Amino acid sequence: MIADFICLDSLATPAPLHTIMTDELPPIYFYLPQSDWVEDMPKSADTYWQGFGQGIYCWTLQTYLRLKADGFPCELTGTMPTEGIVLAHRRSFPFALQPQAKLLMVCLKADYERHPYAQLHVVQNPQEESTFKDSSYIPLWSQPGLIPRDPARGDRFENAAYFGITYNLASELKKPSWQEHLKALGLSWQIVKSERWNDYSDVDVVVAVRSFDRQDYTWKPATKLINAWCAGVPAILGTDFAFRAERQSELDYLEVPSLEDAIAALQRLRDDKELRRAMMENGRVRAEKTQPVRLVIQWRNFLTDVAVPAYERWCTASTWSRQTFLQRRSLSIKINSVQHRIQLFASGSKKN
Repeated sequence: MIADFICLDSLATPAPLHTIMTDELPPIYFYLPQSDWVEDMPKSADTYWQGFGQGIYCWTLQTYLRLKADGFPCELTGTMPTEGIVLAHRRSFPFALQPQAKLLMVCLKADYERHPYAQLHVVQNPQEESTFKDSSYIPLWSQPGLIPRDPARGDRFENAAYFGITYNLASELKKPSWQEHLKALGLSWQIVKSERWNDYSDVDVVVAVRSFDRQDYTWKPATKLINAWCAGVPAILGTDFAFRAERQSELDYLEVPSLEDAIAALQRLRDDKELRRAMMENGRVRAEKTQPVRLVIQWRNFLTDVAVPAYERWCTASTWSRQTFLQRRSLSIKINSVQHRIQLFASGSKKN
């Protein structure tokens, strides 16, 4: 992708070190298209709701609910605003939508591509913050309404589980042979259904590997690790960049780059209850630093120190500067499209 040039200073430049009073803020909206509003949307982000398993609600609705509960002035809307700061999931912003003179678009990127015309992006992987201009890394929320492992299970090590969408699980862990390996270790295996993604009460170890091809998945969050910490359950994970970015010691999780390593890690945990205890205690400590109250502070700081100054720069910029920004973004789209077609052609030629 070609570098974006804008006649304004970088829109993500932090504000000077002073406190912006909330009564001085411009209108701040979380946009969820009316077509995505459902009758059972919760009024509290601490409530377990299956919808929070979808990025569009987890990022937009949950963030709004947590900020609103903290007293931060913001509004949830089903209609695209024409003025102010509007935050929306990437799927909610139409591809061709361009910000007008009094509108700052903050795209909650999640697992998707950047929005071509959003002035700012919030990303869920720290690698993306250094890769994409005008991006800010904010971790994804942990599982609302999480039920931790039942303390009465003590040192039992019987149940291994995966929490997440099935297609995000390595193919080797979906085969009958995987269950046979676990059975030989005295373990049962379950891929937890979405209606129970909050329930870790009978789980003794989490296994979450996207693939064994050593990809680093620089667009994915570390949520599965964070949830395991919060649940008090040891985790066996893949080589994701987000996991490694959080890792301070082996007690945080066991990394397994191969199927054989995954089996060996399970056997190691089965045979070493002291290691399991140490990982569970370490997880409780690490979980304290991932609590929603801390992320609320990070969100407030982003909005007041990054988004508001960017909005002010956008609104006070010349018409020529704003048009140049949009034109160069449009040019970037065209160049990327040409590059993509060339890559497809080259790939087809090699196959032939």
